[in-house]
Amino acid sequence: MSLRQYEYALAVAEEGSVTAAAELLHVAQPSVSQQIRGLERELGVQLFARTPTGLVPTVVGRAFLREAEVAVSASRRARATARAGADELVGELVVAAQMGFGTRQLPGALGTLRRRFPRLEVTVFEEPSSAELERLCRRGVLNLALMAACERSPSDAHHLGDEKFVVVLGAGHRLLAADAVELRELAGEPWVRFDRDSALDGVLLNVLRDNDLTPTTAARVSQTATAVRWAAHGLGVTLVPASAVPHGYEHLVRPVFPVVSQPVIAVLRPGAGPAETALLELLREETWSESVSLSPSLSPSL
Repeated sequence: MSLRQYEYALAVAEEGSVTAAAELLHVAQPSVSQQIRGLERELGVQLFARTPTGLVPTVVGRAFLREAEVAVSASRRARATARAGADELVGELVVAAQMGFGTRQLPGALGTLRRRFPRLEVTVFEEPSSAELERLCRRGVLNLALMAACERSPSDAHHLGDEKFVVVLGAGHRLLAADAVELRELAGEPWVRFDRDSALDGVLLNVLRDNDLTPTTAARVSQTATAVRWAAHGLGVTLVPASAVPHGYEHLVRPVFPVVSQPVIAVLRPGAGPAETALLELLREETWSESVSLSPSLSPSL
């Protein structure tokens, strides 16, 4: 087995067809088919099943692909480390951010990183679940994860700053007349909430509980920008990190008291290379909220 075969199998799984995988890899279709058949013969298993919608990994195939992804990621990092010089970084950097955290700071740091090292390929995705981020970090799939601190945060995590939360109100809402909103004044309000396993929904539930509020759920969404837009149209109020408020909605945002804040950390893969180390330093240079003493009751067990 070879890393090339692993890469071909991962591309087929991502694209759902040999033809699309070949286009993605810039190779001939017969080459991809041959490599996949050879891999299946060597393993003695079927990695993909043909369905009306395309090629889908089998149960065994999914297990194999998880390990293949770790191997390919490790290989790319090794190449990048070996080729890294004083003035050049090349290779691939895989970064994940917990939804809603570092919304302003991460793009700024990544933009500086790419301008400084234009040959560095950066892949970024958002993940709502801290448990999934933790799993990906342990398996070495991620170079760096940006996430809210929680009870299971690793001891070697790097504290970057704190995200303050704000409430988003609908246009014409009575509380817009105030400079800040006391949380107890939101009693009886419907809420635009987030996916049940997300860190943001954990923060919201703890805030409501600690202020003797019972949530009435108007809607659940997967993105902070969606929550802000729906709250702005009067569907319900929502609570989001201040940096996650899209441009144009600032006039509907108010700080809350008691203050709600979450520490934000960066978790690097074991044996971090120069690319993720450079990104960490850039994240440290970004502006974060002033440190706020966070009550344990507001720190969710994510």
